[in-house]
Amino acid sequence: MEKTAYKEPNKFLRFLNSKKVVPYIFVSPFILSFLILTLYPAIHGIIMSFQSILPGQVEFIGLKNYERVFNPNFYKALSNTTIYVILTVIILTLIPMLLAILLNSKLVKFKTLFRASIFIPALTSTIVGGMIFRLMFSEADSSVANQIVNFLGMESIDWRYNAWSAMFLMVILASWRWIGVNVLYFLAQLQNISDELYEAADIDGASAFQKLRYITIPHLKPITIFVSTITIINGFRMFEESFVFWETSSPGNIGLTVVGYIYQQGIGQNDMGFGSAIGVVLMLIIFVISIINLIATGTFKRGDE
Repeated sequence: MEKTAYKEPNKFLRFLNSKKVVPYIFVSPFILSFLILTLYPAIHGIIMSFQSILPGQVEFIGLKNYERVFNPNFYKALSNTTIYVILTVIILTLIPMLLAILLNSKLVKFKTLFRASIFIPALTSTIVGGMIFRLMFSEADSSVANQIVNFLGMESIDWRYNAWSAMFLMVILASWRWIGVNVLYFLAQLQNISDELYEAADIDGASAFQKLRYITIPHLKPITIFVSTITIINGFRMFEESFVFWETSSPGNIGLTVVGYIYQQGIGQNDMGFGSAIGVVLMLIIFVISIINLIATGTFKRGDE
């Protein structure tokens, strides 16, 4: 029987299989998606912020769009967004941490069921969930929220027409959707804490509170920084939670956010140059606040923490 002649792979295949090339092939999908979907739109948006864009007419106007950015509507949008960010950072960091610690303890049974059920809201579209919340918190006396309020002896509330209740609606919708995701982040970190630390603490006679304070919480610091950072970024980028309740406008701009203001001016008013300028300012705000947060939490410090 004749032996089949062995064919060496051609030079191109050897090149692709080389150790120097393979890593770049694996990361190329991310690099391409970043360049096409993130970097290019960002650069193009910055260029547009210096232009006046009309149908069939584009003109460079320098810093005129930026001169228009800082107006009462922008300050209102920024104020609403900042309050929203502060509230969501507190809620979406502390509550998921406590729930994760509880679910990781021996006190809770059916842990898998609870973990799955708490994650379900994250699988729901914000628009779909928002429509349900909009019905629950409608102004009618028959709505679920007003029935509870009436049961407690108070008058019905116009949930979408008061500043405090408008903020409450946006925060509770975001909290309902993202608490489960953040719980899983904290649970994943809790699994990395060695049981030997708790056993040593038991030998030393440490109480449950002392183990929580000196072992659990310090080991949750990295994921706490991560969760707070992404919550800040997502908070300033928030749009759907406002849009689902008021669409393009709200009474007295009580539900106006910075991204909503970009949509209102760029798409609604067909002023893409001005909308791009607002977007660039928002990008700088997110960058500065994120850096401040990372510095304040000691992320850039070197050491064995």
